[in-house]
Parts: sequence; structure tokens; C-alpha cells
Amino acid sequence: MKSMVDIDVVLDGQYVDPKVTIQTKEKTKQVENIIYAVENASDNGFPVIPAYNENFLEFLSQRDIIRVCIQGRKVVVETENGSYVARKTLSALEELLNPERFFRISQSEIVNLYKVKGFDLSVAGTVGVEFDNGTRSWVARSRVKLIKARLCK
Repeated sequence: MKSMVDIDVVLDGQYVDPKVTIQTKEKTKQVENIIYAVENASDNGFPVIPAYNENFLEFLSQRDIIRVCIQGRKVVVETENGSYVARKTLSALEELLNPERFFRISQSEIVNLYKVKGFDLSVAGTVGVEFDNGTRSWVARSRVKLIKARLCK
């Protein structure tokens, strides 16, 4: 694998904001680093998410969050590095999260679409979600139409 990246800049009046497209054979650490660099270079205004690991407060980058869900009576923020407890409601966190990246799949779960490995559409009327880390979840029936519309845009 070559370590250089081919970059094409196309000036087109139809775009108000820059649009970045990455074309690659597979999602690698290099691709993740490029995404991270582009996101950090742009002033997107989406804050870090405060969450607790035991009694230790950490500030989680939105790009590291896999999903936010309710487990028991707690709002849990799952990342590749572990699970954290947020002291905000799921709705309050949804307001903070980047709507281009995050999607509510049920009353109790919001997922990071950038961390989804794939969607299982094999069962009629339902949609299964498999994340990059192997975790699986399901889209609520009331949200199936919305997620399909979001995925096909």
C-alpha cells in the first residue's frame, strides 16, 4: 500500500461549502486519519460530549462515539475505548450531536452512521444494524421508513 494520497481539487460553483469524497478499496487506519484531519480542519461547531467512566469525567469526540443508548435507567455512550455514562438525557444529547453523522433508530438509541458496518434488510419490516465493533442493534419499526430514506439519499 502506498503511503501517499492522491488529491484532486475541483472548483465548482454549485457547492457553497467544500465537499470531500474519499475513494478507496477499504476503510483503513489511513482513511480514518484523513477523515479525522478533515473534520478537525473544519470548524463544525459540534461540541465534545461529557461522560463519566466511574468517577472520572472525560470529553468524548463525536467521531469516537459508536452509539448512545439507554441501558437500565442510565444514558450510556459507547466508544471503541469503552462505555461511559452521560448525565444528560438522550434528547439533550441528540441536540448536541451532528445530525449528518447521528441518527435516532429507536426511542432509546442514537447511532453514529459512520460507525455502522452494514444494515440487514433481510427480515421484512425491520432493519438490523451491525457496527464496526461487531455490536448489533435493531431499528424500531416506526423508524424503518426514515432510516431507509436517509440511506438512499
